[in-house]
Amino acid sequence: MFFSPPNVLSLFSFFNTIPPIIFICPSVIPECAQTSIIAVQFDGGVILGADSRTSTGSYVANRVSDKLTEIGDRIYCCRSGSAADTQAVSDIVRYNLSSLNVQLGENTMPRVKTCATLFKKMCYDYKAQLMAGIIVAGWDPVQGGQVYSIPLGGSMVRQPYAIGGSGSTYIYAYCDSAYKTGMTKDECRAFVKNALSLAMARDGSSGGVIRTVAITKDGVDRDFTPGNDLPYMTEKQFGNEMV
Repeated sequence: MFFSPPNVLSLFSFFNTIPPIIFICPSVIPECAQTSIIAVQFDGGVILGADSRTSTGSYVANRVSDKLTEIGDRIYCCRSGSAADTQAVSDIVRYNLSSLNVQLGENTMPRVKTCATLFKKMCYDYKAQLMAGIIVAGWDPVQGGQVYSIPLGGSMVRQPYAIGGSGSTYIYAYCDSAYKTGMTKDECRAFVKNALSLAMARDGSSGGVIRTVAITKDGVDRDFTPGNDLPYMTEKQFGNEMV
């Protein structure tokens, strides 16, 4: 049985009491992470990456938001969709996973698949109220590095790499061409940065900086790439200057 914090659980109870018309009213513009997210599995761990732009309609509400969220020991998720929805869901999953960890004991690490299943259950049970696309990735002693994609609707698929968000539509061909099985940690990180910078160059809802995190049995290693040092920039490619 899963338990949710009262203050977060009340959010979903509130959703069920609102007439459906409020969710399609033009005057209500949710703060959305129309974004670019990616996670890649390599031998020994995973790499997650995301841009940092959060938009409210055509207005950029936050240009340096952190979309890589720690859920448990060596487990992270990338969030896309409604910023409020994904934050609430990740808080509930983190709470449930920590409760499970207490039951299992200090020396037992929660499995990545367990965390992904909790996300899947929440996204599926509330699929009519939520706009949340999640990528869960991490490392555990049982199955090593794992990447799970949980798109809108609440399905769950394990993949060698997963992309999501509005910017992902621009980089499917690049990812299919550039991804190779057996890549090293550094090659995966370069692949993630290249993919995100290409998505940010084409997608108006993606931008800012690139944050990546590498997760292995040795721990977590975060990396930051500023917006003026991206691998691919339209301004550098065509010699244009930003005004």
